[in-house]
Amino acid sequence: MSKQRISVSRLIAFRYISIKSHSHLVSFMSSISIFGLSLGVGILITALSIMNGFDKEMRENILGVIPHITVSTEEDLNSQEWQNIENLILDLASVEAISPTINVGGVAASPSGSSGVLVNGVDPGREVDVSVIDDFFIEGELAYLKNNRWGVTLGKSLAEKLGVGMGETIEIFSPSIVINPLSSRVIFRQFEVVGIFKVGNQEIDSNLIIANMDSVRALFRIKQEHNGLRIKTHDVLNVNETEREISDLSPETIFVTSWTSQFGAIYENIQFSRSIISLMLWLLIMVAAFNLIVSLVMIVKGKASDIAILRALGASTSMVRQIFLWQGGLIGLIGITFGVILGIVGSLQIGNFAAYIENMLSINLLNAEVYPIDFLPSQLSIFDVGGVVIGVFILSILATVYPSSKAASTLPAQSLR
Repeated sequence: MSKQRISVSRLIAFRYISIKSHSHLVSFMSSISIFGLSLGVGILITALSIMNGFDKEMRENILGVIPHITVSTEEDLNSQEWQNIENLILDLASVEAISPTINVGGVAASPSGSSGVLVNGVDPGREVDVSVIDDFFIEGELAYLKNNRWGVTLGKSLAEKLGVGMGETIEIFSPSIVINPLSSRVIFRQFEVVGIFKVGNQEIDSNLIIANMDSVRALFRIKQEHNGLRIKTHDVLNVNETEREISDLSPETIFVTSWTSQFGAIYENIQFSRSIISLMLWLLIMVAAFNLIVSLVMIVKGKASDIAILRALGASTSMVRQIFLWQGGLIGLIGITFGVILGIVGSLQIGNFAAYIENMLSINLLNAEVYPIDFLPSQLSIFDVGGVVIGVFILSILATVYPSSKAASTLPAQSLR
């Protein structure tokens, strides 16, 4: 008997939300509720995917190129002293790899212009252990530095500013000046461009030059083998603890800095924005759920005579309650289904849509000087989709509690009168 009542309740609920329903008010209110839930779910999934995209770009790309932790000093340390420091750091469980480096400021120039740059001298064989810069080369590769001592790789924005391409030459000037009795002489050297990369971060693409460590040492007259270490950790989000451990192990003349000093505020803003946007969109869905409550209440009022007839024919209050529980659940399920489809399509195409808007209106939605990347990323997560589906469905069921109880409490005699 119970199964029969449930099937009849489901059948009536289907008829109430059907497009072919004789009550245009019921169909219209159901459509409005479905539209509201679909729009809210779709926007929420798309927004969460965009936040995931920013998070992924920061963690895997930008933080994959720059060192998680940098160790440097202004003192002249010999090779043995650097090796001792490196061994102490490698003993830490949180450290994955280390690569020596020489970081100096200089000026890059060509016939088309000049720019202040950060020259990063690296060992190409060891640099791949701490950086994923190789994944971002659009021309050439980092390995070309092995066979070309006077070769350099640089960011796409810097290459465009200097007006150079693969195989062309630039001049790198050292800030040091050689003084002799006759005149002062600027130290510079001509380098061949053997690679161009594009990370998508303006600061990296327009300021960074990567060269062979031996050539940088020779140009800038650096006596020590290297003046710093680039460190990669297992957990990029837990570098502060590792930074403190390295500081405790190192001499006082050693400076230890992590990526948080450069991008920490931006990453925290992304996380904060994710929380605020998620809260606002969940409030939007709660408004849609409230709209469902109002719609069902109006439907109950419009169907008062139908409810009274069912009660007069012997329908129990439980059966009447189940009709509107089924109706609210079906509206929620249909709205969630369309919303998930809309959200998935939006998540997969939002980057292309943003690029189309930029090209059509000749604007930059993301200014590379303000944001860490110059494009709109998106990363669809099945866990986010699942969480949204479960949360919205629960809200939809809760939204039916009051209207279904109100319908069950309808008095047949009063309604028929």
